[in-house]
Amino acid sequence: MIKGCIFDLDGVIVDTAHYHYLAWKRLALELGYDLTELENEKLKGVSRMQSLNIILDLAGISLNERHKEMLANKKNIWFNDYIERMTPAEIFPGVQELIDSMKGEGIRVGLASSSMNAKTVLRQLRIQNEFDAVVDGSMITRTKPDPEIFLITAERIGLNAGSCVVVEDAVAGVKAALAAGMKCIGIGSANLLGEADLVFEKTSDIKLSTLRALDKGNAQ
Repeated sequence: MIKGCIFDLDGVIVDTAHYHYLAWKRLALELGYDLTELENEKLKGVSRMQSLNIILDLAGISLNERHKEMLANKKNIWFNDYIERMTPAEIFPGVQELIDSMKGEGIRVGLASSSMNAKTVLRQLRIQNEFDAVVDGSMITRTKPDPEIFLITAERIGLNAGSCVVVEDAVAGVKAALAAGMKCIGIGSANLLGEADLVFEKTSDIKLSTLRALDKGNAQ
């Protein structure tokens, strides 16, 4: 029986993914490479250094670790500049209502984001107190598709993995949720996220009845 829901942040609750893309694209252009939105899909759900390594591979560039740290920090400064201007109006429609309805039914709610900036984003959106537990990139040693972040979040909301469902928009996140032994609802393209138990276009499409259907194993 599903007793807990663990949300990713970027692309599920708010479009910080767009700000990540703007910052990575800006950095890639400095390196002489034009990062496309399609290529950016590979960066979703993975760590900052992994994202940088993917861009460097795409661009055919080899750098030492010191130089890579410098570039990753530069990207993070730009990203923080973007998110410091965020407001609660940027929360996706229906998300607050969904969280409220889950909590009203006694479903525990967690947030699991590989981003080091997740808590800053939650503070800007004024929803930092909406979750029973928040786990971000500073609290893990292995990033998605490793299941570590979801297993830690489940533990912090006091539930076993089998009673949790994850809401994710990234392929790496879907794989991590399934590897953790959890149900998974994908947000976005069914072509990309087909491994998830269910895929919806947007987070607000999820209803309490969706979770009940997953419980019964006959979700539609």
